[in-house]
Amino acid sequence: MGKRDNRVAYMNPIAMARARGPASSGGPTIQDYLSRPRPTWEEVKEQLEKKKKGSRALAEFEEKMNESWRKELERHREKIISGSEISSKKREKRKKEKKKSGGLSSSPSSSSSSDSSSSSDESNNETKKKQTKRKKKKKYSRKSSDSSSDSGSESKDSVKKKKSKDEADRNKDNKSRKRRRADEDDRHSSSQSVSRSDTEEEVYCKKKKNSEEKAALSKKKKKHKKHSKKKKKKTLPSSSDSE
Repeated sequence: MGKRDNRVAYMNPIAMARARGPASSGGPTIQDYLSRPRPTWEEVKEQLEKKKKGSRALAEFEEKMNESWRKELERHREKIISGSEISSKKREKRKKEKKKSGGLSSSPSSSSSSDSSSSSDESNNETKKKQTKRKKKKKYSRKSSDSSSDSGSESKDSVKKKKSKDEADRNKDNKSRKRRRADEDDRHSSSQSVSRSDTEEEVYCKKKKNSEEKAALSKKKKKHKKHSKKKKKKTLPSSSDSE
């Protein structure tokens, strides 16, 4: 049996797109955008003039608002000035009444003099109360300042005492350290001197031993030489006898 033919015909996509024709898109094309209705130069000028007129109207509105604000400010100023003038007039009237009450106090008592005396008594009482309040405030302020100064002086004294104690402790520590260092230095120097004396003794003993060994070797060499000479002398007469 033969193989099955699985080959597929190749389709050119460009040729297929050409065969389909132009695509029908739902949106506007470039030609539609270029052929859109445009305003003429005259219409543009009219729009610019309208914009300018709108800005003029806005400027007029702002001027009107400024004028209304100015008027309100002037009214407010007049009210303030009139209130200050009224208050100054009231003060002057009160002063005059006080002067009159002071002048009429010597004359016989009447209704006006009684009123003025009552008002003067009230004013005197108020002044006395104010003075007493001020005195109390001064006393409290002085007491608080004195207490604060006392506490500050006590704190300073405590700080000074602490500093003196700290300095004394430091001096004691320094003295103890110095003593320890001096003791350690003495011990170290004594140990060094002992070690030096020991080394000197060892060197001296070694030298003695070396000298004694040298003397013993020299003695042995001398004895050996004498013995060899005696042997030679003995051998010489024996050889002559044999001849």
